[in-house]
Amino acid sequence: MGLASEALQFLRTTQNGVLSTFSVKFSGYPFGSVAPFVLDHNGQPVILISTIAEHTKNIIANPKVSLLVFSGDDDLQANARLSIIGEAVRIDKDDINLRSRYLRYLPQAASYFEMHDFHFYRIEIAQIRYIAGFGKMGWVSKDQLAPDGIDKTKIATDSQLANQETSIIEHMNADHEDSLIAYCKHFHGIEVVHAQMLGIDTEGFDVKVDVPAITTSKIIRFSFDHPIHDAQSARLALVGMSKAAKP
Repeated sequence: MGLASEALQFLRTTQNGVLSTFSVKFSGYPFGSVAPFVLDHNGQPVILISTIAEHTKNIIANPKVSLLVFSGDDDLQANARLSIIGEAVRIDKDDINLRSRYLRYLPQAASYFEMHDFHFYRIEIAQIRYIAGFGKMGWVSKDQLAPDGIDKTKIATDSQLANQETSIIEHMNADHEDSLIAYCKHFHGIEVVHAQMLGIDTEGFDVKVDVPAITTSKIIRFSFDHPIHDAQSARLALVGMSKAAKP
C-alpha cells in the first residue's frame, strides 16, 4: 500500500481534529480549535460550525485552513497523524445524504441543524502531510488521494454510492446485524453484542459496536478487497464477506 492510500485509510478512522485558521482578531497569528468532522464520499472533511464561532469568522476572512488529525492519546509523537492544508468552503446544510451521513457518525450534533447559524463547511484538500511512524512520512497531494483502482478524474460529489448509502445502511442494520457481528469476529477477532453500520464508501465501511469487555461503543473499520461503486457492487462485496465469515 502506498503512502497516499495509507493516509486516506488513516483519515477514515477518526472524526476528531484540531482546526487552525488565521485569526482576524489577532492578525498574523494562527488560531486552533477542536473540530469534529466526517468525510464525504470524495474523502474531504466536512465540519459543522456556527457563524458566531471564532474559527468561522476567520474562515470568512481567509478560507485557508489546516486540520490536524491524530489517533490515540498515549504517545502522540509515536502514533500516526496527518495534517491537512486546504480551503474551507461553505456547502448546503440541507443536503439530505450528507446530513444523514454526518449524523450517523456524530448524532450529538442533531440539535445544531435546528439552529440557523450552523452551516456545513467542506475542507477542500490541497496537500496532506502524513506521518505513519518513525522514518515513514511524506507529502500527499489531492490528486494522489483517490483510492487504488479508482479513476481519479471521475470522482464526483453526486456519485451513485453517495445517493444510495442511506438505503444500503438501513437495509444492513434492519436485516443483517448478524452478518455485521460475524464480520467483527472473523475479520477483527472481536466478539460484539451489537453492531450498527454507520457509513459505506468505495474502500470499505464503518461499524459501531458494543463490546462486552468495555463500557463504551467503538467504531471498527472494514476494508473491501476491491473498490465498490454502487449498491449492486456493495451487495456483492458484503455477500462475499458473509460467506467468508461463516463458521
